[in-house]
Amino acid sequence: MSAEHDHESGHSARWEIGFAIASGVTYTAGMIAEYALKLPDIGTAFFLATYFFGGFFTIRSAIKSTLNGKFEVDFLMLVAAIGAASIGRFAEGAVLLFLFSLGHALEEFALARASKSIEALAGLAPRTALVHVGGPSTTAGEFVDRQVEDVAVGDLVLIRPNARVSSDGVVVDGRSAIDQSAVTGESMPVEKEPLDPARSGRVADENKVFAGTVNGSGALVVQVTALAKDSTLSKVVELVASTDQAKSPTQRFLDRFQRIYVPAVIAFVIGVFVVGYFGLGNPFDDAFYLAMAVLVAASPCALALATPSAVLAGVARAARAGVLVKGGAPLETLGRVTSIAFDKTGTLTWGEPRVTDTVAAPGVELDELLATTLAVEKLSDHPLAAAVARDIIGRTTRVKEGVLTASDLQSVTGRGVRALVDGAKVEIGNERLFSDAGIALDGAVAADVERLQAGGRTLMIVRRGGRFLGVIGVMDTPRREAGQVLDRLRESGMTDIVMISGDHQQVAEAVGREVGVDRALGGLLPEDKVTHVRGLSGAGPDARRCAMVGDGVNDAPAMAQADVGIAMGAAGSAVALETADVALMSDDLGRLPFAVRLSRQTSRIIRQNLIAALGIVVFLVIVTFLGMPMGPVVFIHEGSTLIVVANALRLLRFEVGREHDGVEHEVRPEREPAAA
Repeated sequence: MSAEHDHESGHSARWEIGFAIASGVTYTAGMIAEYALKLPDIGTAFFLATYFFGGFFTIRSAIKSTLNGKFEVDFLMLVAAIGAASIGRFAEGAVLLFLFSLGHALEEFALARASKSIEALAGLAPRTALVHVGGPSTTAGEFVDRQVEDVAVGDLVLIRPNARVSSDGVVVDGRSAIDQSAVTGESMPVEKEPLDPARSGRVADENKVFAGTVNGSGALVVQVTALAKDSTLSKVVELVASTDQAKSPTQRFLDRFQRIYVPAVIAFVIGVFVVGYFGLGNPFDDAFYLAMAVLVAASPCALALATPSAVLAGVARAARAGVLVKGGAPLETLGRVTSIAFDKTGTLTWGEPRVTDTVAAPGVELDELLATTLAVEKLSDHPLAAAVARDIIGRTTRVKEGVLTASDLQSVTGRGVRALVDGAKVEIGNERLFSDAGIALDGAVAADVERLQAGGRTLMIVRRGGRFLGVIGVMDTPRREAGQVLDRLRESGMTDIVMISGDHQQVAEAVGREVGVDRALGGLLPEDKVTHVRGLSGAGPDARRCAMVGDGVNDAPAMAQADVGIAMGAAGSAVALETADVALMSDDLGRLPFAVRLSRQTSRIIRQNLIAALGIVVFLVIVTFLGMPMGPVVFIHEGSTLIVVANALRLLRFEVGREHDGVEHEVRPEREPAAA
């Protein structure tokens, strides 16, 4: 029926179904009384009862839409039913209202299936939380039950084994695995461990928990980071509940079309009556009955539902896979995208440096290079030093903490560090550290430096006791699945895949070659990214749809410029959830091809529904003029509406279990040490 119908609550929906059944009972009783028992007065009484039960909810909807200045399907059905009664055709008017009310009730029931999976999210978060009181730490005091609305940021809450997490927060004590598929869509439980208080910067995934997720076998103590109303789960529920606010391009067109179509149908019906009665001289009752039958046939019930039913089902399916789509506009637009821009850092790469190359100088053992570097870098508080130390440990069984001892660390800003290792002077840094000191690189070391720089590496040249030990290359490495994701996107119809980055052009090109983008653009400021994204869309006859994939914060201007902004790893990030059109809740790039394919399937379903709806309208108008009675017309009319809804609901089963499109998801580096 009308796309503007309010989806009734469960209680109202049950009443509507009850009224529809009652109208069917009274209609059947009226037919028996009038045609089997030959009691026309009693039959008419039953038909009038059918008018009441079948028209009750229809009148409510018609009054609401009419007061808003809209003449929609409900209004047309009432006009037809009243018109049939005015010429004594109570049976025809009764069957019209019975089938219309039954179709509307079944439609509400069918559409509820698409929204249940989303509405169920609201019930995932517990109503109470075990909050720590009575002491500065968990070793003192006790945990007491409180309503989640009363839990404040900074409170410590206890998450018992196999219980649902009550609040967004960070783990401060305990270890466990948490099933967070309801929020991020991840199929496997994610291991959680306490946050290291000495560590600064981004909170790692293994330290964060989300309200509504399910704890495993270990107890956790969590420090709350968001109020209940501001939790990731609450924001997801709120955003998905308002999906119809961002109507798709097709739906906006249909809304404009219906504002013209419905008055045109009324004018056409009046014309049918005038021509039949005044022009052809047909009896008044016959001409009026034909006009009412045409009115029913031409009513765009299925047309009004063709798009919103598909959008609702598509958004629900995406949410189950951990992809938040903010309504019909981005869902449908994503399926039309042919150009896509990726931010490099944190999107195609992990956004964290990793040791990629360890090249010992001629005559130097690799273990000596690694042990010397580890001893010095453990003393430095530079983020790059921490990454190097992390990745070197475990690269070889002979490199252990404490094998060598460094002291007297001196930092040379923008160059590197100097220190003493077992009494020998050690320098670790870039070329400028040595050129400033007038030290020339050995030939082999210089060649390694040139080769690794060409590959986009950040280099650390190591020298000990006047002898070069070798070179260590560090790089923000691409995600393992990045290349596969780009291949899947090309298979889905992407013709132009670009990477944009603020890093040096040489670094951007190195990453671009590894993941397989069409173009890699480096050295870009935020405003430059906006310009390049605008260029991807083109202008005039060459205009095309463009998407931008980023972290939802630093890339917000470029994402806003694109037709569709897509945020990576949005779970827990309020800014990402608010700025993006599409949010991949987990830090999993492999869900992007799934979202694109789902969008394109949604567009196909919408086209199928529109063709079917328009085709049935044309067919019914023709057969009505050929003499088909109102009863069969109403039956086919309402049946077409249910067919359209059922076709849309197929999206709920869209390739279940293949959210990753066969893409192997790589865990974040903190969870998996870099390979040697």
